Amino acid sequence: MANRLANSTSPYLLQHADNPVDWWPWGPEALAEAAERNVPILLSVGYAACHWCHVMAHESFEDDEIAAVMNEHFVNVKVDREERPDIDAVYMSATQAMTGQGGWPMTCFLTPDGKPFHCGTYYPPAPVHGMPAFRQVLDAVARAWDERPEELTEGAGKIVEHLEKQSGPLREQQVDDELLTAAVTKLREETDPGYGGFGGAPKFPPSMVLEFLVRHYERTANPAALSIVELTAEGMARGGIYDQLAGGFARYSVDGRWVVPHFEKMLYDNALLLRVYTHLARRTGHAGAQRVAADTAEFLMRDLRTPQGGFAASLDADTDGVEGLTYVWTPKQLVEVLGEDDGAWAAETFAVTDEGTFEEGASTLQLPADPDDTERWQRVRTELLTARNRRPQPDRDDKVVAAWNGLAVAALAEAGTALGEPEWVDAAGDAARLLLDVHAVDGKLRRTSRDGVVGEADGVLEDYACTAEGLLALHQATGDPEWLGEATRLLDVAVDRFAAEAPGAFHDTADDAEQLINRPADPTDNATPSGASALASALLTASALAGPDRATRYRSLCEKAVARAGALVTQVPRFAGNWAAVAEAMQTGPLQVAVVGEDAAARQELVATAARRVPGGSVVLAGTPESADVPLLADRPLVDGEPAAYVCRGYVCERPVTTSEDLVRQLTL
Repeated sequence: MANRLANSTSPYLLQHADNPVDWWPWGPEALAEAAERNVPILLSVGYAACHWCHVMAHESFEDDEIAAVMNEHFVNVKVDREERPDIDAVYMSATQAMTGQGGWPMTCFLTPDGKPFHCGTYYPPAPVHGMPAFRQVLDAVARAWDERPEELTEGAGKIVEHLEKQSGPLREQQVDDELLTAAVTKLREETDPGYGGFGGAPKFPPSMVLEFLVRHYERTANPAALSIVELTAEGMARGGIYDQLAGGFARYSVDGRWVVPHFEKMLYDNALLLRVYTHLARRTGHAGAQRVAADTAEFLMRDLRTPQGGFAASLDADTDGVEGLTYVWTPKQLVEVLGEDDGAWAAETFAVTDEGTFEEGASTLQLPADPDDTERWQRVRTELLTARNRRPQPDRDDKVVAAWNGLAVAALAEAGTALGEPEWVDAAGDAARLLLDVHAVDGKLRRTSRDGVVGEADGVLEDYACTAEGLLALHQATGDPEWLGEATRLLDVAVDRFAAEAPGAFHDTADDAEQLINRPADPTDNATPSGASALASALLTASALAGPDRATRYRSLCEKAVARAGALVTQVPRFAGNWAAVAEAMQTGPLQVAVVGEDAAARQELVATAARRVPGGSVVLAGTPESADVPLLADRPLVDGEPAAYVCRGYVCERPVTTSEDLVRQLTL
């Protein structure tokens, strides 16, 4: 049996390379094999950090008898959803249409030409809680294909027709102040008043919604918007979803109080939350928000950075097959590490009880209140982290995903500038360089790389948009015109290759991408910004940074895209957070601040003042006066030989100022 996964750049596929299942990677060869044998395709989709993917692999894909059934009756295809989000999106839509729910691992049975006729998620090895055993499902599907293939093929065709009807662009609706205010009201009604966030269990960090609410507060001073952000940010930062020892957020909380996380840590969550906590700290001066931002940035730098300068996709949800093994504690374990006095104090400080908050009497670490003795708290944290590092550690999915690295570049560049941490900006530059040097191939962008070797999967819309957004943030942080040039190049390619027929609408795959059963175009913001909303954000930022030849076009494209999302912002603002954040930036201009000085040291005070004071979505750029190759600095001289700041709103500029006091006055108008 050929080991077709052995040379993959996906750690998830490599996890399955030695299974007794005869796995194929997705591609025309697998479909041709199914057609030649006249058997269905069994499509299994997951990702490396997924706990239940690991469980199903151990229970079923490593079982010789189950593998023999799979090999006899199916062509088995394994897909990393993070490497091929287009495949995942298409078949997740089918799974949700058939079952009313979705998740990973995702298990779909397809006709030889790729049309789905039966879909599900995790299947256990034996029947439980009304779920059939995986072997039962395999036998039933194989029997049905042998006995009535025409019926299954006809049903699959109807499913594809249904998905096609559901994939059209949304109607246009202008996103104005009234609509944004109504979205805040709706979000307030849906907020958990006790612990923040939205909904019950499981509860996910609503990073993009929080970014929108911060921006809305900055523009309108609406206290309701800020109260939601503060409640939610405080609840997450004090809960077990946040790593109280090492920084960084887990994927979600299995309860409604942020206590017990699903322990996987994703790059995209932490990049997005780094921006939120940075902006909250900038707006309120809250020391706790600044500490969380700093610790989250350090988590990215320490635990997710790759030798090539990029950022790894994730840390696993489990360690040696056990959830929480690395992270949870009992009172006895605390005493063993810290001694009686500090152990008892740590148990009280971190809410570690004899009963436990997790499993088998163990507890996640929380921080219900700030400790009075900060020095003792820092010492205890350090000792516990040192001890924890001696435990078995979760595996790391070290593939580099272009879109998620773009989010990290933007977050580190912004946070490094706002919080005065230049090494974060340097790290953002290293990641950006990797994306341009490795992922950019023949004028296009590839989705992933690993160990400096680029993968085969084409970039999707979010890869182009998020990478461009990161480069634009880096351009602002450094003043280097190269980043602006590369960002606008990516934006021009994205607008050209991903545009749909309806003005303002975009597909998630390029016009020359592999043709699946339908061309995905999901405008909703979920765990990450939708490709379309990320593109709108980058276009708006670029319109404030690029020269006049591009500014008007980019702004117009952004306005049309945001209008396509008006219905989402109105009806389901929880799933349109990035759209609403872009709309807020449109309402404020966006604000532009250009700082000119002969060298970085001379202009530093004005830059720091601007970085701490501007609202989210603003543009702040510093460099030498009258820089012809940096449009925002062109024709902007020193004032009486002194560094100067130029503040513009909606392309209308104030007089230049030379002191931080005058700059603050202009920014608080």
